[in-house]
Amino acid sequence: MTQERIQAYDKINYALNNAPLLLITDWKLPFKIYIDACGEGLVAALHKAQIVNEKPYEGPSSFISRQIKPTEARYGATQMECLFLVLALEKLHYYLYGSSFEVITDCNAVKSLLNMRTANRHMSRWQIDIQE
Repeated sequence: MTQERIQAYDKINYALNNAPLLLITDWKLPFKIYIDACGEGLVAALHKAQIVNEKPYEGPSSFISRQIKPTEARYGATQMECLFLVLALEKLHYYLYGSSFEVITDCNAVKSLLNMRTANRHMSRWQIDIQE
């Protein structure tokens, strides 16, 4: 075997043996949605606080990701994060409907999306989608 193949095998082995613990949903506790967008893709993780072995633990319940479409590649960082917030809420609505949740993002503009008065047409539509 070549050194490159050995390294690839070691990376796969590490990823399989150190996979995150996916938690069963406890509907009484609030959810957290972590979102991030970069130049190539969009990522979200739905987290849940639980008691594991009598200790508080926050771990993932679900992951979402997708590539950015060519038309979306022209969006700015704020629009990209807002777009993926809407997409994540649509994908995770079965978990979130009727539950309390918190959205965690590194983009401050997303936090003010609901308070914007003069938004472009995309942002205006996303404001309505989020409020639903």
